[in-house]
Amino acid sequence: MKGRSWFSSICVLLVSIMIALAAPDALSGAGAGTVSVKRTQYGKMPDGTVIDQYTLTNLKGMTAKVITYGAILTELRVPDRKGRPGDVVLGFNRLAQYLSDHPYFGSTIGRVANRIARGKFTLDGKEYTLAINNGPNHLHGGLKGFNRVVWKAESIVNDDGASVRFTYLSPDGEEGYPGNLLVEVVYTLSAQNELKIQYTATTDKATPVNLTNHSYFNLAGNGDILGHVLMLAADHYTPVDDTLIPTGEIKAVKDTPMDFTTPTPIGARIDQLTGDPGGYDHNYVLNSGGKSLALAARVLEPKSGRVMEMYTTEPGVQFYTGNFLDGTLRGKRGIVYKKHYGFCLEADHFPDAVHHPNFPSIILRPGQTYHQLTIYKFSAE
Repeated sequence: MKGRSWFSSICVLLVSIMIALAAPDALSGAGAGTVSVKRTQYGKMPDGTVIDQYTLTNLKGMTAKVITYGAILTELRVPDRKGRPGDVVLGFNRLAQYLSDHPYFGSTIGRVANRIARGKFTLDGKEYTLAINNGPNHLHGGLKGFNRVVWKAESIVNDDGASVRFTYLSPDGEEGYPGNLLVEVVYTLSAQNELKIQYTATTDKATPVNLTNHSYFNLAGNGDILGHVLMLAADHYTPVDDTLIPTGEIKAVKDTPMDFTTPTPIGARIDQLTGDPGGYDHNYVLNSGGKSLALAARVLEPKSGRVMEMYTTEPGVQFYTGNFLDGTLRGKRGIVYKKHYGFCLEADHFPDAVHHPNFPSIILRPGQTYHQLTIYKFSAE
């Protein structure tokens, strides 16, 4: 009897330990020096809804912070060549600042990233009307896109790293789009200093879907980004009109200021661009064609030695150089965000694809699943 009692006690103890290790509270409370996800309260919405912040940590000195409002990446700390961590994304310290008008810092964008001309499209013979919120056009999902909704979240720690999974059900008719769209976005901080963003979506009615993340990067942490050295794996881009709507042409970058097929400082030819943007705000057609996960871009910041490589399954990347930052916003660490203080590499399908049959389609239908994987991998040299 004593032998069986001792054996039973050991079994109970082992089961208890296994349950404790698997419990979400134990995972989210993991301490320093471990792969962990920690949940804290970030603030409250005007209606009292609590907004949580999830801090992802790996073993190599990287941390990422994301919040349930807008599934926004608020902070990304990356070591430089001397091992010193620094925050490489623009953003704010307080929820109130994200609730005010801002240029989509760190936001998850949907249903449709980028612009739709005149805020109208026709699908299966029916015309849909969307909000006009950028000149004469519809931009980034409308007045209340995915960047302005509260997402459900859960933390995950597994062999791939520390993750947080966000989910949101966009109801039929939201911002003028058809169909109930169930969206999942998973941020993962891997042991290889990768920030992985994986998207899936399903619908019960045909609808356009084009998701992306709108983080503004500055690998130096402050100052303009014109000295960052950029390579884009794209031999072509889509020219735009004066409202930044594609003309439908797919044009070669060779012998133009758009050419980043070899590593080139972002500011090397920026003054050759004409028009209102005052910098780059263009969709690049990736050589991979979106057929598989492939290198899309590589950026080096010479002073810190930080390197960011971007891999994606998408056919395009919108390269934007913070042209409309004008010094009116004060962000983290008291930094005033001036023109060209951040750059965006937004993996997505081409702008205004609903009006261009020669562009890859963004229409999702019932029974199909939207998939996207984009990885930002960091190192130093």
